[in-house]
Amino acid sequence: MYVGSLTLDILLGDVRSLKQKRSVVRPLIAELQRRYPSIAVAETGHLDLHRRCEVGVAVVSASAGNCKEVMDACERMVAFRPDIELLSARQRLYNDED
Repeated sequence: MYVGSLTLDILLGDVRSLKQKRSVVRPLIAELQRRYPSIAVAETGHLDLHRRCEVGVAVVSASAGNCKEVMDACERMVAFRPDIELLSARQRLYNDED
């Protein structure tokens, strides 16, 4: 069993309040969950900043290759959204021997 974790540090576009931030982040999380139903995704950091967001993604799979493939696809999907800027992405892969 392999567990992959992906942490995305995101700079939001023209957002001036936490309410506007929610209106950008919630659809992003919903789209990730809709497109990849086997992942778990949540806003995990920068909760009190209105222009920054950290999103965490978790993937469980029988193979390391599948975990990596799903994490790469999630990262690409976020990177190509025109209303946000992906500042960094960190991937980690764990297996049951760690």
